[in-house]
Amino acid sequence: MRVSVLESGAWGTALATNLAKKGETVTLHSIYEKRSEELRTLRENKYLPGVKLPDNLEFSDTFEEVAGADVAIFVTPSFALRETAKKLKGIVRDDTVLVSAAKGIEPDTCLRLSQIIEQELGGSERIVALSGPSHAEEVGRGVPTGCVSASKNIVSAELVQDLLMSPRFRIYTSDDIVGVELCGALKNIIALCAGICDGLGLGDNTIALMMTRGLTELAELGEMLGGRKETFTGLAGVGDLIVTCTSKHSRNRRAGVYIGKGMSVKEAMEAVGAVVEGYYAAKSAVELADKTGAPMPIIREAYKILYEDKSPESVIAELMSRPKRSEHEIST
Repeated sequence: MRVSVLESGAWGTALATNLAKKGETVTLHSIYEKRSEELRTLRENKYLPGVKLPDNLEFSDTFEEVAGADVAIFVTPSFALRETAKKLKGIVRDDTVLVSAAKGIEPDTCLRLSQIIEQELGGSERIVALSGPSHAEEVGRGVPTGCVSASKNIVSAELVQDLLMSPRFRIYTSDDIVGVELCGALKNIIALCAGICDGLGLGDNTIALMMTRGLTELAELGEMLGGRKETFTGLAGVGDLIVTCTSKHSRNRRAGVYIGKGMSVKEAMEAVGAVVEGYYAAKSAVELADKTGAPMPIIREAYKILYEDKSPESVIAELMSRPKRSEHEIST
């Protein structure tokens, strides 16, 4: 099967490497000619150090190879996905399966990434979302990992499952693409919050509280937007939340730690040195909460830290002093 992996960051490189090792015909796309030549020559990506790129992995800095692809995997950050999809109009075939393997929500429109792909390239039945607890650093090294392949069309989800499945990469299927994508996008906000708690010097109890109540908020919003609650208790939900809130690889958690230690939001983003999706997702999540009427107190307070310069200490104090309630009430 011919596969195009669109963007040569760490995650795109990890996916392309695993597919090439399986014997698939894989092209890893870079937006710069210099990057493609560097990967071709060094057989290693500086964003994924220590992972040797297979000899059969091909490289490109044009979109011409996508015309022959049976599967195109988008690993483009949320803010750049629409531009990438537009460039593929008239190139990608109508029967090519389109996979969204990034996590995020488009700024301003609040659209999920699969919705952007559908708007630009059409064919909702051929669109699949891939999500789950999957740090590129570990997938690239062959650490046992599990993800979810989700689509309105279970046949498309199963095709991606078969394509990616290996002894070290286990793929489950789901027809809840709404829930799976929202899990992947919104858990990054909770990871920022967990990092802030860590940076403030608060304990494991606080982080566990933040993660658990944060997941409740995400599930409530997800249901209101058409997802299923059980999706949030699976790999794409609680699984991804755990790894993103606790791992040393997590950019979102790391940004939160910097903020908790006193850096400004701008300084924290610069210190991470890569896209922190939770920052953008927080704005979209509040907009979605306003549209649906979801209370989401943790998410709303996170937004105030990120966009209104509210102090993390005052946020913790306000969240802890909210009126008493039952655990299973809606998060008011």
